[in-house]
Amino acid sequence: MQNLAPIALFVYNRPDHTRRTLNYLQKNQLAEESRLYIFADAAKTDADKPKVDEVRQYIKTITGFKSVKVVLREENMGLAGSIIEGVTRLVNEYGKVIVFEDDLLSSRYTLQYFNEALTKYEREPQVMHIGAYMFDLNDKTLPQTFFHRIATSWGWATWARAWSNFQPDINTLLQQFDNHKKHNFSVENTMNFWKQMQEFKSGKNNSWAIRWYASIFLKGGLSLHPSRSLIHNIGHDGTGTHSNIEDMYKVQIADQPVTFFPARIVENPHAHEAIKLFLKNRKGSLLDRGLRFIKQLQARYMPVKKYN
Repeated sequence: MQNLAPIALFVYNRPDHTRRTLNYLQKNQLAEESRLYIFADAAKTDADKPKVDEVRQYIKTITGFKSVKVVLREENMGLAGSIIEGVTRLVNEYGKVIVFEDDLLSSRYTLQYFNEALTKYEREPQVMHIGAYMFDLNDKTLPQTFFHRIATSWGWATWARAWSNFQPDINTLLQQFDNHKKHNFSVENTMNFWKQMQEFKSGKNNSWAIRWYASIFLKGGLSLHPSRSLIHNIGHDGTGTHSNIEDMYKVQIADQPVTFFPARIVENPHAHEAIKLFLKNRKGSLLDRGLRFIKQLQARYMPVKKYN
């Protein structure tokens, strides 16, 4: 496969997660033909510095790719700032990019899926985002891939033409939503996407992902998704920037290559219903919610388990 997209990996202070993420990436079928860029953010506090330094020493040893370029941030940019700058840099140079964070385990076929989709839909302006993660949906009759409005951020890819529509200014985004758009943006009020927008406005989060999804949504764009996830997020152990202790998004990584890509660029109604059902019921019963709350409380006072 020619003209592969570069991979951008964003890391900070989680050496164990970073090792596992890179170990899985190295096993991808197209790894040896792919350029890898690792963006390492600088420490925000003195307490973060030892782990940041450990990550930086480790990523300097990485092999198994066509090339590896390590970008050491001189100042702390935060996850959002680092991703926005890194993605912009690479799409300006290569026209497209594949994006990973430091807590994502990938299938052997994830890079193949990304590159085939990037090639197939390169000239389709409505397709703005390729996602590799998908919820554990109950409907097992869905096609291998489908289009949907949401843009998942756990392993994704895009083109310069689509990224040019990214609007970082929250006020510009907010003023374009009416009640009907809020309803659809939130998958018919089954997910707190609109709340995330409001929390960004009030300074309660610094999410690049919610602004990217809003940018796509407001342009009438669609995202491609696999029906069986090609990514598993291991960051829901309390170590992530925006994660709690929870397992509702746990999946089994697909171990088969993707061979089907839809010809019609339209949101799949069956996938929409399956996603809506999952989001509506994702938190489980009152007992499930109570147990999850207890885990989150315990995590504040207990050390996080390391991965070997």
